[in-house]
Amino acid sequence: MDSADSRTRTDRLIRELSDAVLNGEFAPGDKLDEHSLAERYGVSRTPVREALRQLATSGLVDMRPRRGAVVATLTPVRLAELFGAMAELEATCSRLCALSMTPVERRRLEELHASSEPLVDANDAEGFSAVNLSFHSALYAGAHNGPLAEITSGLRSRLLPYRRAQFRTPGRLPRSFAEHGVVVAAIVSADAAAAHAAMLRHVSLVEDSFERLIAATRSSPAA
Repeated sequence: MDSADSRTRTDRLIRELSDAVLNGEFAPGDKLDEHSLAERYGVSRTPVREALRQLATSGLVDMRPRRGAVVATLTPVRLAELFGAMAELEATCSRLCALSMTPVERRRLEELHASSEPLVDANDAEGFSAVNLSFHSALYAGAHNGPLAEITSGLRSRLLPYRRAQFRTPGRLPRSFAEHGVVVAAIVSADAAAAHAAMLRHVSLVEDSFERLIAATRSSPAA
């Protein structure tokens, strides 16, 4: 298997494991045995090991000496701190985009945003999530500040399972698309203050959608 296939398999496993944790299939404190997970998902232990390592960076998994990986207990306070930091960083990127993006970058951002509309119409959460990642990455690059882009990308990686999960909230795709539209309009018109405010609001609504999703999951009789 080449490196691209290995990366794809690991990425898929990360998505499946994070969904299982967030859906309550694995409860906080549950041991995540590499051998059992490899059998469950039909993979070798190597991608399982890598997936658990990456999920540990997002706070979904704790790696404990002599006990291995267990499902972490992420407190609401800690999650709010992470989303708060994410909002400030992405808002700063958006403000700098309004000031620094070239005309070509602004046009490409508009095109990238427009490309997600058919996915909204098709209710394609997986496809929208992929374009959403590209959209936010374009904002990091468009800020033209390397250290800021690196820090923001790193924090986004930690929050990625939560940000993906929020697209399962009913009606979230069109709302997210509309929120992106406000950000894009502000950047294209070079309104730095409006871009900053729009992104702050967007990330706060992402957090709210995720919290409502988790609340619904926990109140479900099947949970």
